Amino acid sequence: MKSSGKKLSLTSYDDIFTTEDARQEDQRERVMEISLDKLQHFHDHPFQVRHDQALQDMADSIKEYGVLAPGLARPLPDGSGYEVISGNRRLEACILAGMETMPVIVRDMTDDAAIIAMVDANLQRENILPSEKAFAYKMKLEAMKRQAGRPSKNNSAQVGRNFQGKESREILAEQVGESKNQISRYIRLTELIPPILDMVDGVAEQKMAFNPAVELSYLTLSEQTMLLNAMEAQEATPSLSQAQRMKKFSQQGKLSEDVMMAIMSEEKKEVDRITLTTTTLSKYFPKSYTPKKMEETIIKLLEQWQRKRKREQER
Repeated sequence: MKSSGKKLSLTSYDDIFTTEDARQEDQRERVMEISLDKLQHFHDHPFQVRHDQALQDMADSIKEYGVLAPGLARPLPDGSGYEVISGNRRLEACILAGMETMPVIVRDMTDDAAIIAMVDANLQRENILPSEKAFAYKMKLEAMKRQAGRPSKNNSAQVGRNFQGKESREILAEQVGESKNQISRYIRLTELIPPILDMVDGVAEQKMAFNPAVELSYLTLSEQTMLLNAMEAQEATPSLSQAQRMKKFSQQGKLSEDVMMAIMSEEKKEVDRITLTTTTLSKYFPKSYTPKKMEETIIKLLEQWQRKRKREQER
């Protein structure tokens, strides 16, 4: 008798005696305790893990109560461990606390899906630096564009439309509560050289405001290096007007060191100091308010006014 040539597929013992519910349970994600030496930080992570008091407090809490919320990680392609997508600060705190493992949810994710999840998780943090937001927006926007099937472009403003009929930048703006223009302005900061970007973050000796920094991002790398020398010589950073003129000269190919120094040496029109006496302010506050309490209240009111003005300008 000839063989039919067909191979019989034998049902395994597990397949026979395991219920469908049990098989589905095996496919569900679980929280796993992973050894710290098997976990690595997300590549090109735009959010800094600062070794400050907040991290120490987290480490102390982990020592006492453990990690209350598991992180999210994906397997490394070579199978050597896992890349942490959400929970990079928790990982560093676990190391600081002397832990051996950390609870994580392991999930298979593409590069772009991992980038989007990482950015979304970290944008919820408080006290995000301008540079962190800038690189996070850039990374997520590029990932969104690739997911929509469009090639990556250097100019973030040149974005096609997805199946919803919206630009990726428009969708990102809605998700993070910023205007499309503000998204682009933040991304412009990624064109600044690190020493100037540190000034925008406020971690350098000299501080630089956001708006002038956006204008200066259009300068070439060599021009930005020249600007560092000019700022050091003048012991000042450019005002918005000065930055705009430097950008214009740069675009015309006329921004020499002499031109830059001439602009920087101009006297700024901004008022350096405003003095309000306690006598002037006291009529606006209860008698029980101390000068310190008055100052704190004024700052809070100014912050509210600034946020309202910013929203109105971005409409």
